[in-house]
Amino acid sequence: MSFQESWVEKQIREAQERGDFDNLPGAGRPLQGLDDPDPDWWVKRMMAREGLDLADAMPPVLMLRREFAGFPESLVELRTEEGVREVLCDYNLRVVDDRRRPVLGKQSPVWAPTVDVEDMLRRWRELRAERLAAQAPEPGPEPEPGPPASPPRRRRWWQIWRP
Repeated sequence: MSFQESWVEKQIREAQERGDFDNLPGAGRPLQGLDDPDPDWWVKRMMAREGLDLADAMPPVLMLRREFAGFPESLVELRTEEGVREVLCDYNLRVVDDRRRPVLGKQSPVWAPTVDVEDMLRRWRELRAERLAAQAPEPGPEPEPGPPASPPRRRRWWQIWRP
């Protein structure tokens, strides 16, 4: 019986003959994590090493639900109502787009809720007012009255304009 070597096996054999696998880091030591009961230990380690967030691997609908759970606290940093309204309208559009995707399987689909923009704006205003009041400095002693300030001197246009 003859052995037919595949292209991959040939590449591995040639690399071994060249010594590409000699003196690799960790050579001769057992692999770390093989005794871990979690079957996805290597995925979690790789994501931690690469600085990736495990939440980014969630299905889109669950990411939308997570974003919904963060409202209105996640909107506090926005300064204007137009900015908040834009973020909330964008969220609602993404929810509607997600609902338009076809459902696979026999299970009922998981939906993310839409946001009532006006109600969320009201909650954002209340929360922002609370945060601004908490950050406001406490009133200190009143300054001592000084001499009355003289009114600013008015200059005429011919005094200001000089050729």
